[in-house]
Amino acid sequence: MFEVSELSLTGILAGGILYMIYGAVYYSINVGKKAAGSGQSEGPMKYVVSVILAFISSLFTGLAVHAFGAGSLADGAVVGAGIGLLVSLLYLKNTLFGLISMRSFAVAAGDHLIIFTLLGLLHGFFH
Repeated sequence: MFEVSELSLTGILAGGILYMIYGAVYYSINVGKKAAGSGQSEGPMKYVVSVILAFISSLFTGLAVHAFGAGSLADGAVVGAGIGLLVSLLYLKNTLFGLISMRSFAVAAGDHLIIFTLLGLLHGFFH
């Protein structure tokens, strides 16, 4: 067991900012290609929720890196990649049931594998 106070606040904040920068680049490239009316939600709330989720993702990745005792960049990257793999498996299930296309699965899985590996790397550095 460990205390939440042992987590690096700097790491959590840096991870949230990293996630937002990554998301801004990723979505400007991928979502910018989609036509209007593609099912994307309207209004600013999607941005507010995205910012909140970036910091929550960073916090949970920091918790996992700390819980697994990953004290190096490589160890943190492995923990982050594991989280990305777990998230990707959820998308795979949705793909198998026809809820999303195989192409959408590949894009979402790749996105999550990359960002969670980066977050794990960052938290491994701050741990």
